[in-house]
Amino acid sequence: MKKIAIGCDHAGFRLKEHLKELLQKWQIEVLDFGAFSESSVDYPDYIHPLALSVESGEAAMGIVICGSGNGAAITANKHQGIRAALCWNTELASLARAHNDANILSLPSRFISVAEAEAIVRVFLDTPFDGGRHVTRVNKIPA
Repeated sequence: MKKIAIGCDHAGFRLKEHLKELLQKWQIEVLDFGAFSESSVDYPDYIHPLALSVESGEAAMGIVICGSGNGAAITANKHQGIRAALCWNTELASLARAHNDANILSLPSRFISVAEAEAIVRVFLDTPFDGGRHVTRVNKIPA
C-alpha cells in the first residue's frame, strides 16, 4: 500500500477532507498536511512540508488543492524532486503521469466538481509512467 500525502489551503479544505476519506476507502494510507479548517491560511505553509514528504520518499505521491490549483502547484514545483501537475480533467491527469512522471497532482477546487476530482485522482494514481522517450525529457527538468 502506497502512502499519499494530501494538503490544501482554506479553499481546498472540503475537497481535501472528501478525498482523504475516499483514499482511505481505497485502502491507501493518507498523510494529511492540512489545512485543518476553512479559516484563511497561506498555502505554502502546508504545501512545502507535503512536497518534502514526497521528495524524501515518505509519501509515494501527493495531492495538493487550492482554489485555482496554481499556487499549490507553483509552490510544490519549487522542490527539486517534484513534478506537480495542475489537472482539471482525467486526460490531463493521465498525460501528467504517463509523459511527465508527475508525482504531485494539483487540483483547482473552485473549478471542478467532487465527482470530477474523484475521477482525476483515480486516473492519476492508476496511470503508470510510460518511460521510453519520456525518460530523457523528464531527466532534463532539474536545473
